[in-house]
Amino acid sequence: MAYSKSENQIAVSTLLVNLTISVFFCFGSAVSTRAQDGQRSSSDESWTATAETSAKNAIPSRTTESHAKSGNRSVDKQRVEVLGPNGGYQPDSETETETVRVDGTTTRTVVRTYSWDGNGQRKLAQVTEEEVRSTASGDAQTVRTTSTSDANGSLQVVQRETADTRKTSPDVQETKTTVYLADGNGGLTTSRQTQELQKRNADNRLEEKKTTLLPDGNGNWKVGEVKEKTIQEDGKNRTTEERVSRPDLDGRLSEFSRTVGEETETSAGEKSNTVDTYSTEVPGLAGDGRLHLNQRVTAVQKKNSDGETTEQQVELPNPGNPSDGRQVRAKTKYVVLYGVSGTQQTKTVQVREGDGNLGVVSVDTRKSDQAPPTAQTPSDKPQ
Repeated sequence: MAYSKSENQIAVSTLLVNLTISVFFCFGSAVSTRAQDGQRSSSDESWTATAETSAKNAIPSRTTESHAKSGNRSVDKQRVEVLGPNGGYQPDSETETETVRVDGTTTRTVVRTYSWDGNGQRKLAQVTEEEVRSTASGDAQTVRTTSTSDANGSLQVVQRETADTRKTSPDVQETKTTVYLADGNGGLTTSRQTQELQKRNADNRLEEKKTTLLPDGNGNWKVGEVKEKTIQEDGKNRTTEERVSRPDLDGRLSEFSRTVGEETETSAGEKSNTVDTYSTEVPGLAGDGRLHLNQRVTAVQKKNSDGETTEQQVELPNPGNPSDGRQVRAKTKYVVLYGVSGTQQTKTVQVREGDGNLGVVSVDTRKSDQAPPTAQTPSDKPQ
């Protein structure tokens, strides 16, 4: 079966999305996020960072980030600019996140998103307000409201989400979430509900089950999806398995996909990870109702006093002839360098092209004046 040029482009785009998701799955967060988290430890701090992205067949972009914290209030800003026809960068979007710790039990967060119109004017596009109230026992109530601007610039509520988390025992936690959407008449209609159960066992095994309920149109609820996840930790090693089940045409739940991850870490701090994804849907092949291994992501992360490097590769079936088995379709390399004046990060993505060779499709460079994280010797690392 031969794919057209446009279909191959779609496949590549999907591949890059999966690639990004896989990085987060492998190590819990992207390299840049880990570095930032390690550096945001002081009570009052500020930093700025600039990243430039150059992607094949795409307009170059530049992202500027800043973080400022003082007392119980912090503000994070992210501004994205794209290269304009005159050769200079022009604003495309901006996000501002303000977080205030009201007291020992309440945190409020407001996220404002701006866009630019054809006249170069900045317009408020969306506002998300969240309030989280917690108790000493571990219970929490969250209310998140999202509003968007209409044609007149007035904010209209389009979604509200409420979540109620309860600790039913020291090792068991339940979360019930309800999502409401605007009904077009000034009101809100229930769109979906989720019920999530987390249980930690004595053998360092965490079990999670999340059930999504959808309205059936007759005033009743039906199961739309069930995710069951198990995380088993053994020292510095971790095994993760997630199963996703969805109803078939007859309403019976059947397994739709399965993801299995194996992460190991040496005494020197080197991490290696393999994530296998099984699915009943394989691009280019007719479904037979069975699970097939159609993606493997492997990654290796190394650290030293000067920084860290993560190399990852993605194996997928050949979209033109999936019966040939998997082949390396993409590679990504993250390099983080620590310096006296801050950090520098580079992300390079390669994708297999029509000639069978891996070609560079995007390069991200990021410079920050954040101080490097405190170095840890193997004996200092948390067990």
